[in-house]
Parts: sequence; structure tokens; C-alpha cells
Amino acid sequence: MSTRSAQPDAIALAMTGASGAPYGLRLLERLIAAGKTVYLMVSAPAQIVIAQETDLQLPGRPAEMQAYLAQRYQAAPGQLQVLARDQWYSAPASGSSAPGAMVVCPCTSGTLSAIAGGASDSLIERAADVALKEQRKLILVVREMPLSAIHLENMLKLARLGVLIFPACPGFYHHPRGVPDLVDFVVARVLDHLDIAQDLVPPWAGKEPG
Repeated sequence: MSTRSAQPDAIALAMTGASGAPYGLRLLERLIAAGKTVYLMVSAPAQIVIAQETDLQLPGRPAEMQAYLAQRYQAAPGQLQVLARDQWYSAPASGSSAPGAMVVCPCTSGTLSAIAGGASDSLIERAADVALKEQRKLILVVREMPLSAIHLENMLKLARLGVLIFPACPGFYHHPRGVPDLVDFVVARVLDHLDIAQDLVPPWAGKEPG
């Protein structure tokens, strides 16, 4: 991977319409707590899923959503930027100012397909295309079940290009006591691969049975 980055401490975070909105929101919370600048992109289907899966009713306008989320997660001024779907002049859409990494969480199979095909029909797709061409870290938290041969072929294609494919599959060795612990497991793995310190889930320390 290239070490070049116009904004090494910035993260582009996209939320699409797959089930798994709590993963994306928890990741957003932890990125802000870690002091990262976050460029947030939320698709229209993602807003519907967020309303279904959480108690949040996000405002539709990007500026209002930004103010709401910045207050909720105590972001510093300018730390969180919510981008409109047609904000083509934003940093994630340009190779000369791209963030150091991008995460799509959760990632639909449709978004996976568009990224694998090089489509740039939305800002999310364009930002992923930029991450690929500029050799930035790109993580896709795919949430689909079962997986078809098309899904698997798209994942393999992207994995061979260096994209990190993260199926939203929480583990159980940390003895989760509820849904938040399962969410934290997936988010912790993403943070680990972004090289961001986290205390959500301790590192694996296997024990011999007996």
C-alpha cells in the first residue's frame, strides 16, 4: 500500500442500506473519540435502515445531520463532515486530497458490485474508486447472507486488489452479554486494521482446555 496521503488522519466512512446500521454508528462514535477527522456519507437507503434498526431519526439535510451527530458524539468543530450525495468536490472524491483510509460499514452487495466494477455513479462509489486508485486502505464491512457466487467473485476481485473484506461476523470468545458486545467485536476489528487503539475487545489470548 502507498504511504502517500493528503489527509493521513482522516477517515472516509460510508453507510449503505444493508442491515447493520449499529456497526456504522458505533464505528463513527469511536473514530470521533479517537480524534480522527471523519467524512461521513450516508445513502438514502441507509437512512431508512438506521430508522428501522436504531432509535435515531436522522435529519435528511447533510448540514442538519452533521450538527445532530456532532452533538451526539461530541465531535470537535470541523471534525465531522457529513457530505451530500452529489458533493463531487469533496475531499474523498479527489485523489489529491483523499483521506488516509475508507470504510464502507455496512456495505450492501450492490455497493460491493459497483466498487468491483469501477462505477462512480454516487459519491460513495467515487470515494471507493479514489481509495483504490490512490492505494489507500479500503475496508468493506459486507452484510449479506447467504452469499451468491457473484458476491464471492466480487469479493475475490477486490481482495486481490488489496481491499480488506470484513464480513459482519462477530465472534463469541469474549463472552458477549448482549447485542452491543457483538457490535463492538466487529467495530474493534475494523479499528485494529485502521491502526487505531481500541479497548472494546481485548486481543485474543487462547487458553488450553482443561
